[in-house]
Amino acid sequence: METIFGNLQGLKSSQLKQLQRLYHQRISGDRMTTPEFAQRLAAISTEINQPVCAYLNRRGQVIRVGVGTPRQTQIPPLELPRYGAERLSGIRCIATHLKAEPPNEAALTAMALQRLDALVMLNITGTGFTRRGGGATGYVKEAYLAHLVANSRQLVLTQSSGMNIPDSALYSSVSPPLSLDAIAEQDFLDLVESLEEEFQREYIAQEVDADHDRVVIVGVLTDDMTPQRFQDTIAELARLVDTAGGDVLQALQQKRSRIHPQTVIGEGKVQEVALTAQTLGANLVVFDRDLSPAQVRNLEAQIGVRVVDRTEVILDIFAQRAQSGAGKLQVELAQLEYMLPRLTGRGRAMSRLGGGIGTRGPGETKLETERRAIQRRISRLQQEVNQLQAHRCRLRQRRQHREVPSVALVGYTNAGKSTLLNALTNAEVYTADQLFATLDPTTRRLIISHADTNEPQETLITDTVGFIHELPASLMDAFRATLEEVTEADALLHLVDLSHPAWLSHIRSVRDILAQMPITPGPALVVFNKIDQVDSETLALAQEEFPLAVFISASQRLGLDTVRLRLSQLIQYAVDGG
Repeated sequence: METIFGNLQGLKSSQLKQLQRLYHQRISGDRMTTPEFAQRLAAISTEINQPVCAYLNRRGQVIRVGVGTPRQTQIPPLELPRYGAERLSGIRCIATHLKAEPPNEAALTAMALQRLDALVMLNITGTGFTRRGGGATGYVKEAYLAHLVANSRQLVLTQSSGMNIPDSALYSSVSPPLSLDAIAEQDFLDLVESLEEEFQREYIAQEVDADHDRVVIVGVLTDDMTPQRFQDTIAELARLVDTAGGDVLQALQQKRSRIHPQTVIGEGKVQEVALTAQTLGANLVVFDRDLSPAQVRNLEAQIGVRVVDRTEVILDIFAQRAQSGAGKLQVELAQLEYMLPRLTGRGRAMSRLGGGIGTRGPGETKLETERRAIQRRISRLQQEVNQLQAHRCRLRQRRQHREVPSVALVGYTNAGKSTLLNALTNAEVYTADQLFATLDPTTRRLIISHADTNEPQETLITDTVGFIHELPASLMDAFRATLEEVTEADALLHLVDLSHPAWLSHIRSVRDILAQMPITPGPALVVFNKIDQVDSETLALAQEEFPLAVFISASQRLGLDTVRLRLSQLIQYAVDGG
């Protein structure tokens, strides 16, 4: 039996049968619609006193019938045909409307989201009659024809809607009120072919680079966040996406008192994200917070493109940056632990091992096999991380036996830790103006003067992985072998990027992460970096807030002698038991 979608409450069985019979209708492929089909649709809509939408393919076959507006009955993105950006979906919608007015913003948005070939809106009179032969007439007062039009400037859904999406390539054209005969005389295929030719011309210069994801960022401002912190979070997420190799096309945001449990953002904002992604040609949507597996599935079903959260972006960066075997090992562990609860499928509904009626027979499903394989791999990786921990512990014990003091460089990502290590020790650690440019800990020998005797003293300084606000728990666990370099060091050198607008927030984030360490780290020296890029007001504020801090520019090699001197004093303080 043909399915009817939408609001079916209160409908009689005879009315449902009338709706189902629409599936047996067929219109000539080169016609938009026929007066007979339009009047029949309007007659049913009048009888049930609700809008009705019929969706037809290019062969003129009815493929979907819904009770409700185009917005309420639209086809989910994942069920639409997959065509390129220069193509329409191959589906048109014939819809009835109970009021005498042009298509509203919601209807035009639904048309754009589905990339419909056309939308025909039939305004019904509320009266009419059935002729002796069974045909309906007099039900349609006037009709409007709407379709998308390619334009290189911006999306203007309708002149009066006021809804603008910058940098987009689509807008819709809405006809004046037309008679049914005028719409029926339209050459449908000629219209569609001319529209797709326009789209092809517009998109030739906008071909998507296959090597780069085209990304729309979505942020949610909740009551527990200040506007400034929220803006810093969005800016940081944009940098993370850029570091991961994506191109940020646009950032959308919503203010909510609390997160929507199913979709994080509200229903209207989900539609806006879907429309923005579709019109900008985005193939990825990134949210500024962790998403549950159910939220990801719900969002992807409604938006129609891949959806990831902040943690997944960070994991992707780590996977690209890890160079050593230890780093790759820890990244894989973190990715598998993140992936395990997010395996696609229907969860327990796919299981054949639960027992009871309907569960006996085929044995393990593919989902269970994958889950079991991942769990085995995680167990093996955790064993290898434990071995790595033990190996590094032996190395530290050997250094401690030789009584060589150690210092760990810590700080927010991109604070300049690797640059400072290179400047102090003439090392050649990779540096770049990117988040998480280096992941693997690098230890180098540093010769400084002893604080008491002024004799040359050998010190080991270790560059650690950069911290970040709300570092994902899976990364904290996977990188515990690396982070132990922090807890076992005699002293810490906490580097801060003073040129970053959120430098105070960065200090708090690093201190929060250090406070979560199983062993309390040693004393820390705060060093403000990049002073050559800040104004005097910011410098004065930092000096007032942190009077014992050191101010340097690692790239310009300014203040390095002061760092060596203060580091010597700090080590002596730590070794003597401070």
